[in-house]
Amino acid sequence: MSEVSAFGGLSRRQTIGRVILGLFLLFTGISHLTFGREEFIAQVPDWLPLSGDLVVVGSGVVELALGASLIALPRHRVAVGWIVAAFFVAIFPGNISQYVNQVDAFGLTSDGARAARLVLQPLLVLWALWSTGAWRDRRTLVSVRGRPR
Repeated sequence: MSEVSAFGGLSRRQTIGRVILGLFLLFTGISHLTFGREEFIAQVPDWLPLSGDLVVVGSGVVELALGASLIALPRHRVAVGWIVAAFFVAIFPGNISQYVNQVDAFGLTSDGARAARLVLQPLLVLWALWSTGAWRDRRTLVSVRGRPR
């Protein structure tokens, strides 16, 4: 039986998972803007009609905001969880592009390694939804009219 945390009825494991995911996003956001920038640029799909650098900087800034939100905004965890999950879905084409175009980056120098990364991406989506309780508490989100669903 898992112990319930003081943060919105989540278990201690979920709260720790949310903070770890937040730290992970802060780290990747920083790496997008600094030491990993070139490798991230290599992953931007060719069909995207934007500069690779713009995409990488933009996604880095978003990752910083999402990571900070996961850690600092536990009262908004459900909405943040859905936004983080949607972000992981939105960046999935970059991972597909890396696999299809056989782009070597981040030590992923084989089709097998790049395919494994594709499998891990849906796990990040699930992690975001689980660690924030977003799936369980989805009905607590406020509708467009301002009333709980």
